[in-house]
Amino acid sequence: MIVGLILAVVLSSVTSFASVCRQVRGDTLRLHVLANSDSEEDQALKLYVRDCILQETGTLFTTTGGKAAAEQAVDRHLEEIAHIAQEAVREKGYDYPVSVYRTNMYFATTSYENATMPAGRYDALRVEIGSAAGHNWWCVLYPPLCLPAAQQEAIEAFTGEEQQVVEGGYEVRFALVELLESARERWNKENEK
Repeated sequence: MIVGLILAVVLSSVTSFASVCRQVRGDTLRLHVLANSDSEEDQALKLYVRDCILQETGTLFTTTGGKAAAEQAVDRHLEEIAHIAQEAVREKGYDYPVSVYRTNMYFATTSYENATMPAGRYDALRVEIGSAAGHNWWCVLYPPLCLPAAQQEAIEAFTGEEQQVVEGGYEVRFALVELLESARERWNKENEK
């Protein structure tokens, strides 16, 4: 009976944590930049493209208006963002094509300076450089964790429970959520076939 009680408490804690993680994913818009390849040059180019995008569009992703406003800003400025990325590629002497679009995609649990984002599917602005076969770089556009000056304000855009999860540091419950979310992702991919 004691084992059952302990198991019930643990499951309740994980279920509650997973629910807040789901809220975090729903309230977040990420930036995902994929390099052409893993060569040193292509990885440096990826970071340059990232910097240009953030520098030119940073004011689009404020905490006012919420995630929906940030998504609308991305949608309204997709061509501009694509142009910024393409120009950055050209400035560095490359002729890679650039593809920019908004999508919903899976991310593993990842720590970003003072925040840990739980595994699962997130809405994201995705920037693909060339063949997009290299390592990626990501950050959080909304709340604007990509912009160091806005990080504390960004964290405060989450609800109190969400802030506790995001700022709480990595813990075992993140691993359990990631296990569940990655299994769900595999299941969905298998059923798409």
